Amino acid sequence: MTKLNVKNMISSNGNLIANQFIITMNYKKMFQSYDTLIAVKEWKQKDGLEYEQVTLDKNAWDYSRTTGKYRNIFLGETKKETEAKIKSKEYKLKDLNK
Repeated sequence: MTKLNVKNMISSNGNLIANQFIITMNYKKMFQSYDTLIAVKEWKQKDGLEYEQVTLDKNAWDYSRTTGKYRNIFLGETKKETEAKIKSKEYKLKDLNK
């Protein structure tokens, strides 16, 4: 059975942030801004080891300043760090909103 949980992101003051969502489903955690899926963290196993795979929407991962602010919070890093991980292919780019 798939368990789906959707929650608004919460500000540093403890307030709900409108239109910025964290969606949790089984072994995935996703960040959605308004109606657009921006990033997916997925926990996988390979050779008996667990690892996290991050996939960003190739069209919307850097859509706006607001999206970027909350993407950085979701990933726990700066835009510069995210760009380096995209360049090194640690992060995948994919159309998450087909």
